Amino acid sequence: MMTEPLDIAALAATLRASSGLAAKADIGAVSERLGLAAPTVVPIGDDCAAIPDGDGYLLFAIEGFMNEFVATDPWFAGWCGVMVNLSDIAAMGGRPLAVVDALWADGAEKAKPVLDGLRAAAEAYGVPIVGGHSNLRTDRGQLSVAILGRARRLLTSFDARPGERLIAAIDLRGRYREPFSNWEAATDAPPARLRGDLELLPAIAEAGLCKAAKDISQGGIVGTAAMLAECSGVGIDIEPGLVPGPDHVPMQRWLTSFPSFGHLLSVAPAHVDEVLRRFTGRGIAAADIGAIVPGHRVRIGTHGVHETIWDFSARPLLGCVQREDAA
Repeated sequence: MMTEPLDIAALAATLRASSGLAAKADIGAVSERLGLAAPTVVPIGDDCAAIPDGDGYLLFAIEGFMNEFVATDPWFAGWCGVMVNLSDIAAMGGRPLAVVDALWADGAEKAKPVLDGLRAAAEAYGVPIVGGHSNLRTDRGQLSVAILGRARRLLTSFDARPGERLIAAIDLRGRYREPFSNWEAATDAPPARLRGDLELLPAIAEAGLCKAAKDISQGGIVGTAAMLAECSGVGIDIEPGLVPGPDHVPMQRWLTSFPSFGHLLSVAPAHVDEVLRRFTGRGIAAADIGAIVPGHRVRIGTHGVHETIWDFSARPLLGCVQREDAA
């Protein structure tokens, strides 16, 4: 965890202005237009769509990538197409089955690094690419990747409860993939380790150690916590100084970073030590970074000094439908 002196007010101002957090608010507008705000069997607003199927759930997820990212680092964009979808599946207690991709490029040569990245990640993680769509006669590169998975026991964004603790688990064995705030800890990792690390989340779910989790996304640690809080109808208090992080990285950057392996879990106090042990036993940094509390605000603070990052009573973030018993 980081030990730098914290200016909570300045840090809060940076987080409130984060483009990653602001982008999450766009999800609500899209969901409303599609009519997804109405209650469903599994509520809208999670890392994957979950469809009841026999004794478990089919999981669907999709990720689209910023054009600037695809143009600047096409091989890594292809790798991320697989990696971030696998993280979404794991965050819901699932295991991957297969991926498909949709690729646009200005010619076959410009498509090659993206395709090579996709293939390298699929081989490393042991997940097949089974089809997709390609158009190599466009004026720019674009990429979207979708995944199918399956869960026996779900982790969701809708099951965090007051009194639980917020656990952050992040693989710090990496570096920034400049110029973006992507913390990359996967491309040179042994494939067996990558696969074993993803198995942690479904194993935790199936052991009954946790019901609520989220993949740390482009919104960063605090933005992801805000999505978890809104879906569950709770508040969350985070102590930034407890967040596991690399040395010599400013807190303002780290809390808005997108780690290649990073998850938040809401865990009952009785299970905290066991959940932490499972992550740290595989070399993944994990810590209790805050509390799930009653209310409607996500705050950061330390030593009794708190700043509100988001107040859902004043403004929704995702605008997702909360469960009736989550208030």
